[in-house]
Formats: sequence, structure tokens, C-alpha cells
Amino acid sequence: MNTPVGVLILDEPDDLCATVRASLEHMPEVSTIGEEDLAHGGRPAVALVFLDEVRLADGVARIVGLKERQPTLRVLVSFKALTADDLRAVLAAGADAFVARTKSPRDLGAAILALAEGADCLVRMEPVPAAEVMDGQGLTPREAEVLRFLSAGFSNKEVARRLALSVRTVETHRLNLRRKTQTGRLKDLVSLARQLGLSPVVDAEPVRRGGESRGAAPQEDHSSRH
Repeated sequence: MNTPVGVLILDEPDDLCATVRASLEHMPEVSTIGEEDLAHGGRPAVALVFLDEVRLADGVARIVGLKERQPTLRVLVSFKALTADDLRAVLAAGADAFVARTKSPRDLGAAILALAEGADCLVRMEPVPAAEVMDGQGLTPREAEVLRFLSAGFSNKEVARRLALSVRTVETHRLNLRRKTQTGRLKDLVSLARQLGLSPVVDAEPVRRGGESRGAAPQEDHSSRH
């Protein structure tokens, strides 16, 4: 890309590392701009919006306003933690991609360039710590763990064996998930797990022993799930 990408940085938090802006400004492929520069056009531009989850409505309004003035402007949202509802609201406002606040300036710059070049799905949601999942959806850490397995297509019996729980306990967690998320469909559970940033289950993931430590996983036949 010969023409530098115009980057509009908005709502920088007070605790943002000073090297973030400095690193972007030293990238030859990037040129920081102001909102008044958007009207000039003539080159690709990306708005980097730092989202304050406490004042989510302000961030949503900011993105809506940007998209109304410049429909072709691509919006990259930097976040600390987003619930499923927050994610839907920001996407509806017009956000094109997300990047975790913990990403390095180098990763942030790469994300901006990829988005400017037309990437559709740029940065996957970062895994969310269990405490943040619990705050976001009212899920306990154990319910979030059960959700991981259910969204991967495991049966109640398989989840119980993997997590060293009784089948009845898994059924209780599943009922709680249905009540809290208002859905029990596998498609919706898969979507929710992705939105919350829960790490996917690897089929060879060891079986829990006593609910805490991990041991070697015996071979099993998953044909019943296919």
C-alpha cells in the first residue's frame, strides 16, 4: 500500500501506554489524522476507537456518528472486556473489527493495515477470564466451562466425564445456562461461546480428575456426536 493509511484515534483512555500512539505515528504505512481530515477523502482511513465499557452508550453513539458521516470508514474497536450484549450493540453501531487492549502496538498496527486493506474478519475476540464472563452474562466459572463443552457438541454424559462431575450436576448447569441465556439451541450456544471469547475445546483435552487436576485422557469413540 503506497498511500499511508489515515488513522483517527478516538477516546484514548488515561491509562493507555504512551508508546501506543508513538508507535503508530512512527509507522511509515500509517498517518494519524483528525476528524476534520475525514471529509477530504482520497485515501483509506480507519478509526481506532478505544471503548470505555462503563460508558458503552457513548462509544456506540460515537461509532454511529462516524458511520453516518463517512459510511466507508472502517472502525476498529479496542476493548478490555465485552459481554455478548455489548458486542451485539457495538456491531449494530457499525464496528468492523475488534482488538484486545492488551495487544502490542505492533499487533495493533498490523490490525489497522489489514482492516484498511479490506479484511472482513480481522481480530478474533480474546479469551475472557472466568470472572469477566461471570460479570458479563451472570454465568459462574463452572457454567462457563460447561458452556465450552456443550457448544462443542458434547453430550451431558461426556461433559460430566470430562469435568469429573455427575450427570445430574451437568444437567443443572445446563438448565441454568438455558435460563440465563434464554436459549438451549446448539447454534446459539456456539455463538455465545465465541462472543464471550471462551477458548474452544480440543478433542484431545485431558479428562479432569477430581474436578481440579488433569490426567491422561483415555481413547474414546465420538461417533455418537457425528
